[in-house]
Amino acid sequence: MKKLLTALAITLAITGCKTSPTGRTQITLYSDQKMNEMGVASFAQMKEQQPIEANKATNAYVKCIADHLIEQLPSEYANQQWEVVVFKEPSANAFALPGGKIGVHTGLLDVAKNQHQLAAVMGHEVGHVIAQHANERVSQNSLLQFGLQASNVALQMGDVQYRDAIMQGLGLGAQFGVALPFSRSHESEADVIGLDLMAKAGFDPEGSVALWQNMEAASSERPPEFMSTHPAPQSRIANLQKGMNKARELKQQAWQSGRKPQCK
Repeated sequence: MKKLLTALAITLAITGCKTSPTGRTQITLYSDQKMNEMGVASFAQMKEQQPIEANKATNAYVKCIADHLIEQLPSEYANQQWEVVVFKEPSANAFALPGGKIGVHTGLLDVAKNQHQLAAVMGHEVGHVIAQHANERVSQNSLLQFGLQASNVALQMGDVQYRDAIMQGLGLGAQFGVALPFSRSHESEADVIGLDLMAKAGFDPEGSVALWQNMEAASSERPPEFMSTHPAPQSRIANLQKGMNKARELKQQAWQSGRKPQCK
């Protein structure tokens, strides 16, 4: 049984191997169609459950930024029909889902002070989509559960003493050793993708650093970084600074080509 489970897990992992936009090897077990269906269904549920901002100027401002970013996406994403919704929610947050869905919370507009800072957040969130991070996370969770179940079967068959304690330890090890660092790698990768995307669209990439400085000033006490799904703001800023020279060049090329957004 154990050998069968292991062989099946290896087969699933090999068949799902892909490469992210930054060259990182990733495992995605689900089809694009399935992920799009999940994203569309989740977004529809959010629209039913959360109040939506009706202010026309606010919606036009957010959509203006989204449109400029979407124009610079790879063709398979740029040609999608994207839906942008502003939710009346005080948290400083935004998200993007497979299937061409973008959500922005009104609370983010208090922290992202201008179009460049808001483009940094939205570019980051769209970066998650084009890097297929949702697929990767769902696949990872499936494989983790599969591995823990296989370990439990093996311990049961071997009549191992303290099996419950060992399984609890395996669960914690998966959480802090795999799941959380994996989330932080996704966040860092989306930062890099989003930085280039906003610069290609003609937004000032320096806005990404200013945004995270604002976020840090507005945030409450944070857990230690090793226990967080997101890198600390200073870590994100350092990561963004590494790619800033390239981003400045991309912005300059965008401006020379006439791409200079004026979203207000």
